[in-house]
Formats: sequence, structure tokens, C-alpha cells
Amino acid sequence: MTEPSQQPIDVMLADNNPLVLSAMSEIFERDLRFSLVATSATAEGFLGAVMRVPVKVCVIAWNLPVLGAAKLIEVLREQENAPRFVVYGDELGDVPRLAMQAGAAGFASRSGEVDGLLETCADVADGKMVFPFIDVRKMQRDPIHSLSRKERVILEALAKGLSNRELSRDLQISTNTVKFHLSNIYEKLSVKNRAQAIAFFYSSGAASG
Repeated sequence: MTEPSQQPIDVMLADNNPLVLSAMSEIFERDLRFSLVATSATAEGFLGAVMRVPVKVCVIAWNLPVLGAAKLIEVLREQENAPRFVVYGDELGDVPRLAMQAGAAGFASRSGEVDGLLETCADVADGKMVFPFIDVRKMQRDPIHSLSRKERVILEALAKGLSNRELSRDLQISTNTVKFHLSNIYEKLSVKNRAQAIAFFYSSGAASG
């Protein structure tokens, strides 16, 4: 175990599997580099805890109920002194890439060594980005990734069935501005209308975030 050379790194953990959460808690409590602040089995409980007690690093499961890691990261990234996120999940598939796109600073595989998770958190706290190999060309080819934050908000609202007037009201922008954003969204996604945009949104997997 590495001796701490400075103030311990405040950490918060979230995983819906109680055994995993308990095991993670134990390894972080044993490592003097870290100070475990809180744990949670749900995104909502975790969100409330982080809002009350800011921390340096958050370790979260990708499929954390009910919001999911991507939405949780998106919400907390807007906060002042936002924590840095490490997604703890399965390395197979697109999860590391999706975690990076969501704004996580690191990814640690559940199938890897425990020390790997600890070192990833230490590096992330030090300002580094830590991910397994990710083909960034695939990220650049993903049209959803090309949308601005405002356009993503509008697309998500569109997918819930909101009309232009409702979008205008909820986002506090004019209907002309809504139409302008929709036009940009259609162009970036290479679709012709709102129905195709909604279909693209769900088929892309963005709705699961």
C-alpha cells in the first residue's frame, strides 16, 4: 500500500451490486491515498450525496439505475467544482468509448486487477485521462457526438414527443430558435424530419444514456 504524500483523495462510489460496492469500499478504505466519503446503489442517491458533499473522484457503474452513468455525468459536469469520473464496467463493446464521450476521465475494467482501479483513480485525481485503447475515429464518425449540448437537449426533448411550442416554453427560447436548432440537428444527423431524428436517436443507443 502506498503511503500518502499529501491530502487524501476524496472518493465516492456508486454500484447497484451490493457485493461489488462492499468490496470496492473495502479496498479504498485500506488505501491511505484515498478517503472514502460515501457510497450509493442508485444514481439518484449518488447525485444527492455529491451535491451535498463535493469530492475529487467518483467511481460509478455504467448501468447505474435509474439515470445511468452517462446522464449522471452530464448533470454533475455542469456543477461548480465538478468531480472527475471513473466508470467501472465491462471492457467489451462500446462502454469505454461511450464513457469517454459522456465526459468521464477514466475507465477501469471489472475484469481487471483491483490495483488497476486504484491507480486509475489516482491518475484521474492528478488530472490525467485513463482509458483502454479506443478508436477515436469511431467517435468522430458518430453523428450524435457532433451535436452541441443544446442540440442534444433539444433532440432528447423531441424524442419525448414535445412540440416546437413546448420546446420553446421548456427551454425558454423562441420558436424560431427551436426551428433553427432543429434544422442544424437534421443536417448533422442526415435526416429530413423530426420522425427520422427521433428514430435515429433511439437506434443510436443515445436514449440509454
